[in-house]
Order: sequence, then C-alpha cells, then structure tokens
Amino acid sequence: MEIQRYTAADLPTLFDKITKNSIGMDSYFDSFWNTTQTNYPPYNLIHVSNEESRLEIAIAGFKKDDVKVYTEFGKIYVETSKEEQEDDGTFVHQGLARRSFKRAWTLSDDTEVRSVSFDDGLLTIVLGKVVPDHHKRVDYI
Repeated sequence: MEIQRYTAADLPTLFDKITKNSIGMDSYFDSFWNTTQTNYPPYNLIHVSNEESRLEIAIAGFKKDDVKVYTEFGKIYVETSKEEQEDDGTFVHQGLARRSFKRAWTLSDDTEVRSVSFDDGLLTIVLGKVVPDHHKRVDYI
C-alpha cells in the first residue's frame, strides 16, 4: 500500500474521500465549511485549569432578561433580543452596538456548563471538564 500525499490544492479531494467514508459525521464536517466569521460580540476564552475554562462575553447595553444561554446538541448558544427603543434624542456618536445576535460554541463530550452569571454587561460562563472517578488524582500518603 502506497501512502498518498496531499497538498493544499488537494484538500477538497481529501475531504470528499473522508466524507464519503464517514457515517454520522456530516454535521461535524459541515461545521468546517459552513462557518461564518463574526467578531460580535467580543469574548474571552480563559483556560483556568485542566478541569475548568471560562467564557466571558461583553454584551453592554443588554439587560439580564434580554439574554438567553442554553445548550443543545453539543453546543452552547448565547442569544440576545433587543427590543426597539424610542430614543430621547439624536446620537452624536453611537459606540454601543445594540443589535441582537446568536453565537454558538461547540462543546466537547466531556465538557459541562457549571455556572452562568451576568454582571455589569459581562456574561460569564464557567465550563468544566467531567473527569471520571477512576481518572481523578488520589493521594494515598
């Protein structure tokens, strides 16, 4: 059996071969091809420890009731809905984005949402890695 080498130009052929021989992986591969690049809202992903991460999302201008956080099919979703408000005047400068959005992040099978908090325009989601008991550290002496 000869090993075939692929270059960047051959990537579509490679992925075509992989998808033809994969069952149940359609949504996984589609996530590579059908992603939209957006940088709104700005966020931080912080690695706290081997068992914990924190996702911080800046959503100034929203109230707690405007924000919805949920998990479904291995993803965590954050979405907002902003009611149209009557303005008291004309903006000289409008620096706060007041648009609704929906963002999703894929979670690994061993990751769970431990807590969600919203304070002063910062949405904080604490994510934890589920470590089975037989993999946890045990000190004997």
